[in-house]
Amino acid sequence: MTVPNKHESAKRSILDSARPLIGARGFSAVGIAQILVQARIPKGSFYHYFNSKEHFGEELLSLYITDYLATLETLFAAPHHNGYEKICSYLEFWRNTHTDGKVGDKCLIVKLAAEIADLSETMRQIMQRGTARVIERLAQVIQNGQQDGSLCQTLPAPMLAAALYQTWLGATLMVKITKNAQPFEVAWQTSSVLLKGLP
Repeated sequence: MTVPNKHESAKRSILDSARPLIGARGFSAVGIAQILVQARIPKGSFYHYFNSKEHFGEELLSLYITDYLATLETLFAAPHHNGYEKICSYLEFWRNTHTDGKVGDKCLIVKLAAEIADLSETMRQIMQRGTARVIERLAQVIQNGQQDGSLCQTLPAPMLAAALYQTWLGATLMVKITKNAQPFEVAWQTSSVLLKGLP
C-alpha cells in the first residue's frame, strides 16, 4: 500500500469509527478526545488527518453521502426490476434500517441537519448537495418507472422524488420522537398516494 493510500485508509478508519458516535450524540456534543478514543488512535494523530473538527465533520458527511449513494446504486442495480419495484426496494431499505432504535447511527442527515445548518455553512452545503443528488437519483428511477408503465403518476419525476424523500425524512424524525415505527406506515401510505401504485 502506498503512503497516500495508507493515509486515506487510516482517515477512512477514523471516520467509520466515529460515525456511530456522532450519529448517537450529535456533532457538537462529541469532542476530539472522544473521537480519538473511539478510533483507537493516539493523541495528536487527529490533526495529521484533519485540519480542524469542522474539517473532520465535512469529511464525515461527504463519506456518508458517498456511501449512501453507493447503496442506492446497489438497490437499483437489479436488472429485472421495473421502476416501481426499485422504489419499493428503496422504501423498504429505509424502513428496515431505521426501526431498530438506532436512527441517529443510520442517518446522519436526520441527526445533524438542524444542528449543522446553523453551525457550519460548509457542512450545510455538503448536506444540501448530497440530498440533492439523492433526490436526483430517485427522480431518474421514478421517470424510468413512468416510462415502463409501472408508476402511473404523471406529475414531474423531480417533484415526486423530492416529495418522497421529504416525506420519509420527516417520518424518520417522527420515529425518533415517538420511538415506534408507526410514522413509517403513514409514510408508506402517503407514498402510495404520491406514486399511485405502491401497495
